[in-house]
Amino acid sequence: MRLVIEVKQIKGNCPVYQVGDTFVLEQGYILEPVVSTRICMHSLASLLPYYVALVHGVNPVALGLSPGDPKVAYVQCLDPCETTGGGTVLFAITRQD
Repeated sequence: MRLVIEVKQIKGNCPVYQVGDTFVLEQGYILEPVVSTRICMHSLASLLPYYVALVHGVNPVALGLSPGDPKVAYVQCLDPCETTGGGTVLFAITRQD
């Protein structure tokens, strides 16, 4: 099983990601650099509280991470773009068996 994390939207200026970039967690915890784009530490911090639950099939709606689609979770990076001049990134997380 794997989690595929895709950049869906960028607010401000992100120096790492572009919309459509993806990175992959294999077996739920192995960051796979061969099939992944560059990785920003802010994005990992956003994912850490949820990745174990998501890889074990917990419904993203039950976690408050989706407005209604049980197949996709959404998290946002921690960069407060208006304050720092950086960019806040919205990620879509899907589980693949």
